[in-house]
Amino acid sequence: MNNKIKKRLKSGLNILLWQEGKWFVAKCVEVEIASQGKTKKEALKNIEEALELYFEDEKISPPDPLTNLELHSIPL
Repeated sequence: MNNKIKKRLKSGLNILLWQEGKWFVAKCVEVEIASQGKTKKEALKNIEEALELYFEDEKISPPDPLTNLELHSIPL
């Protein structure tokens, strides 16, 4: 990963984290990348590794992080 991409990623990306059964799922909001782990810490470590691999291709430019995110639940 080149320095330009590393610098851009330092501003951070938004990760959703939730539990499904015995697993914790981590999903990046800005790019459709997800991973899982047996603990929250492991899921976050795994999503970080997955994102690093995703952005290894220098043709892929990291998006700007989304701001003012809100989570809403709607009845169906």
